[in-house]
Amino acid sequence: MSLRKLYYSLSPNLRFIARKIYYSPIDAWETLSRKRHKYEPLKGDIYTGSGDFIKQGNHHLELLIKHISLVPSDHVLDIGSGIGRTASALTNYIDKNGSYKGFDVVKKGVDWCKNRITKDNLNFEFLYVPLQNDLYNQSIGDAKAFTFPYKNDSFTKSFLFSVFTHMQKDEIENYLKEISRVLKPSGQCLATFFTYNQETENFTASNPGFNFPVNKETHRLMNAEVTAANIALFEPELDRMIAAAGLEKRAFIPGFWRDQGLKAKGRDFQDVLILKKV
Repeated sequence: MSLRKLYYSLSPNLRFIARKIYYSPIDAWETLSRKRHKYEPLKGDIYTGSGDFIKQGNHHLELLIKHISLVPSDHVLDIGSGIGRTASALTNYIDKNGSYKGFDVVKKGVDWCKNRITKDNLNFEFLYVPLQNDLYNQSIGDAKAFTFPYKNDSFTKSFLFSVFTHMQKDEIENYLKEISRVLKPSGQCLATFFTYNQETENFTASNPGFNFPVNKETHRLMNAEVTAANIALFEPELDRMIAAAGLEKRAFIPGFWRDQGLKAKGRDFQDVLILKKV
């Protein structure tokens, strides 16, 4: 059994505990040496993403500025705000004329952000939503029927980093519709996906370390038992879902998960899509 399969075989709570134990030595050292940024959680508490927490958050900010023209006065919605990776970077960018709202299905991440980030930045708000996700949360809330707790036309920009890659297809479809509803006219959204076509089929077939062997016709899964582990949507189906939500695909930037040669070109691991409310 690979390490990834072993990790996915654990319950969400056991995954959190395993990570906490694994990173306890370095977390203890960084705490004693005071080397941690004030908006950087303990490594053992970070449950999404990898790499340097602050550096990755700053990279997200760069992508938002580059691809959806984020400005300091924007009103932004962070869907799947996690434990504040992107929000931490935005505290130095969003000004008093703008605002940030984020929500997540993991309460410990939301609580950390409230206690650390909102304390210093009153225009930053975080909300816990108890939705079921077999990778992160065993709650009973239904993401495919979830209505975002915001009014129509509330935000100028929205983004999701590594969120749609861990949701089921009908949940993604609902979220796309909700994104369209809460965005202002011509509002933009940056979202990352794994999108599947014949090119990726050929590449992943020879890449046993990262592939999607479970074929569901409109999408593929990495693990049949953990349906939110990773999902790859077939491009025609994703295009249909985007259009049905009242959104327009403005740009597609393929990630290097599908072609290692793209890594040398500075591409991100996941595919990046830029959407605009029609």
